[in-house]
Amino acid sequence: MLGGTGLVAVHDAERVGLLTWRFELDGSAEIACLVVVAHARHRGLGRSLLAAAADELRRRGVGRVWLVTTNDNLVALALYEQAGYRLAALRSGAIDEIRRTIKPSIPEVASNGIPIRDELELELLL
Repeated sequence: MLGGTGLVAVHDAERVGLLTWRFELDGSAEIACLVVVAHARHRGLGRSLLAAAADELRRRGVGRVWLVTTNDNLVALALYEQAGYRLAALRSGAIDEIRRTIKPSIPEVASNGIPIRDELELELLL
């Protein structure tokens, strides 16, 4: 979902990254979207967006930022962990259930050969 408040990364007048968040009733914020265009990846933009979001959310009084990814997304997991996020929850079989009930088009196996089965929730305490 792209709705919410967020940040845009711009390089040479081109929008090359986007991070959005949603405020939750418990006072936390969920990172809803983080994307960097393919030709701008591996330059630290994702990490910069995460750091800027953490600074802004801290300024707004948020104490916990969280996000969800899938077990096959190794690049994202590395990025989040390097940015200080820690595993907060494992929803074993969540993607299997979503595939069965809501979105059958989710592939069984990712392009990296890892079966797509679980959701991982990561958090950053501010």
